[in-house]
Amino acid sequence: MHAMAPQSASQVFTVRRLEPELVVPAKPTPNESKLLSDIDDQESLRFHIPVIQFYRYNPCMQGKDPAMIIRDALAKALVYYYPLAGRLREGPNRKLTVDCNGEGALFIEADADVSLDEFGDTLQPPFPCLDQLLYDVSGMLNSPLLSIQVTRLRCGGFIFAISINHVMSDAGGMIQLMFAMAEIGRGAVIPSIPPVWERHLLNARDPPQVSFSHREYDQVEGTTPSPSSENMVHRSFFFGPNEVSTLRKLLPNRLRQCSRFELLAACIWRCRTIAIKPDPDEKVRMLSMINVRSKFNPPLPSGYYGNAVVFPAAITTARKLCYNPLGYAVTLVKQAKDSVTEEYVKSVADLMVTKGRPHHLIARYCVISDVSRAGFVDVDFGWGKALYGGLAKAGLGAIPAASASSFLIAIKNKKGEDGIVMPTCLPTAAMERFAEELDRILKEPPEVESRSVLISSAL
Repeated sequence: MHAMAPQSASQVFTVRRLEPELVVPAKPTPNESKLLSDIDDQESLRFHIPVIQFYRYNPCMQGKDPAMIIRDALAKALVYYYPLAGRLREGPNRKLTVDCNGEGALFIEADADVSLDEFGDTLQPPFPCLDQLLYDVSGMLNSPLLSIQVTRLRCGGFIFAISINHVMSDAGGMIQLMFAMAEIGRGAVIPSIPPVWERHLLNARDPPQVSFSHREYDQVEGTTPSPSSENMVHRSFFFGPNEVSTLRKLLPNRLRQCSRFELLAACIWRCRTIAIKPDPDEKVRMLSMINVRSKFNPPLPSGYYGNAVVFPAAITTARKLCYNPLGYAVTLVKQAKDSVTEEYVKSVADLMVTKGRPHHLIARYCVISDVSRAGFVDVDFGWGKALYGGLAKAGLGAIPAASASSFLIAIKNKKGEDGIVMPTCLPTAAMERFAEELDRILKEPPEVESRSVLISSAL
């Protein structure tokens, strides 16, 4: 059924890094200050997004050094994406500004005594020695906004790892930068999609008019303690055509046309809630990270690389979520997603300025984001498509110990099936319950969908 991550995360190898260097734009760029939008500038996004790409040896590139090619492409791409070579400053009311001073992005060149085959049959999180493959940039203000590490492998392949400050870009903006670098690495002079700043398009109105309740920003006193990051385990779960089909059969006919995201997000939310054993009458929430570029009329400009995402919340009690069939959770996720309009996005921006840029709620929640169509695996620096491309791990966030984030990432499993992998991060005992509940759902005949023993014991 679903495939568990191989325990390759316990594998250990040596990574030899050269000293980190700052790569500046290849040509002079404007020295100016740029304001972030009010969607960019929220507490929830004050962290770095790590993405990792694995590339196989390509005999056509014999004698070419990926680190040198990517470093050169970065310098040239920063001419167009020059704010990413700047530094963040904080002004009145915690408003963030980018000081476009050309200080540069961080670049690390490294070698590892490991080959791609040693990572196992299927490349998926959790990855071994991740902290050695991606340089950790700590700090928000006066720190590099972008860092890249290229690690050459013993087999002739390499790993490209990139981390970007989330207030600068979402996954859509990040992939646009990566494609620009890849095009330049293959010989292009300018990116095919020119970057667009235009952050004022997602600023609060004057005066602000918060027109939705935005339950995703509720400030809730938690009665269920947030899990400690010390006993957290990371595992990935694979959903191929069979798993998706099995889950769809659990739904009534009226819901069987729901999107893959709605189906998988509802399933993960329900399994996760059973696994963490909240009080049955506590409210539990699932935040969907929704790309809003197409919600605007006219749409946001092609090339806009700022954050164009919101987090609508599906809310119910733990009892209702766990005792009702899967279709109940799918309906809630669908309703939350469908509530997002241009007005909703403007209302979020207005809320940011009126409420002091709050963090989304962190009690009894999870955030699920679909990056399966972002195109990470298609980023080609000349060595071909990536074997794995996407988020490096689950559990990302501005408050890591309280983070409950997961992602839908496109992947091929060892049988060659296209599917979705979902990295998940939970305390050890909860992870065992999560895996058990998911396994039960996927093995149970659709007409049975009974209450699991776990639900009864959890609630």
